[in-house]
Amino acid sequence: MGLLDNKTAIVTGSSRGIGAEVAKILAGEGAAVVVNYRQKAPRANKVVGEIQASGGRAVAVGADLTTQEGVQALASAAMEEFGSLNVLVLNASGGMESGMEEDYALKLNRDAQINMLNAAVPLMPEGSRVVFVTSHQAHFVETVPTMPEYEPVARSKRAGEDALRGLLPDLADKGISLVVVSGDMIEGTVTATLLDRSNPGAIEARRAESGKLYSVEEFAAEVAKMVTADVESGHTEYVGGADYFGKSA
Repeated sequence: MGLLDNKTAIVTGSSRGIGAEVAKILAGEGAAVVVNYRQKAPRANKVVGEIQASGGRAVAVGADLTTQEGVQALASAAMEEFGSLNVLVLNASGGMESGMEEDYALKLNRDAQINMLNAAVPLMPEGSRVVFVTSHQAHFVETVPTMPEYEPVARSKRAGEDALRGLLPDLADKGISLVVVSGDMIEGTVTATLLDRSNPGAIEARRAESGKLYSVEEFAAEVAKMVTADVESGHTEYVGGADYFGKSA
């Protein structure tokens, strides 16, 4: 028996990286998983194929979460494909990509998170869980300076976290819990690669400061643990980067 047998999970931004690994872990624990992608269908289909090859259940759903249509399509897919929705992992984020409109970071990291949650909540029974994935650079942005290149993204992600926390009383009324997972820079992620490109040496410097940076797989395992962890709603799980806590005190 898996911890998530007969449960359904949506993992946003799960065609690669942390989201893909979280999707695989949750499927391994018995969940049927909705794998979300924005543009890269082959990547998402590969994740689904790996889950199915291991005996799990998954479906790939293309949805741009900055549109209401995308948000609704993703929420509906869980019910149409698997008949339930018990877990929502809000992993998708961005804002450092080139060629996006000026307010894209805020649209994705704040507005899309709230819209996705609002679309999912009416479908989620009592006992369901929402997990929001963020970074220390965003979570502590008010008290710990971050790299200038990342600051707009960090502030938009913090705005997203604050907006989600503002919904805690409404979630409590429905018996749904929210957990935030905040991690240090993660080796091998798109954000880390883009940061290192715009600020060469940034990752190496952060690794030296913190002593260790988590891999995608290691961090994904910590995110997945919070789906079933016995913690209070509103709990923040910190992964790595202990030096941040001293700076923020």
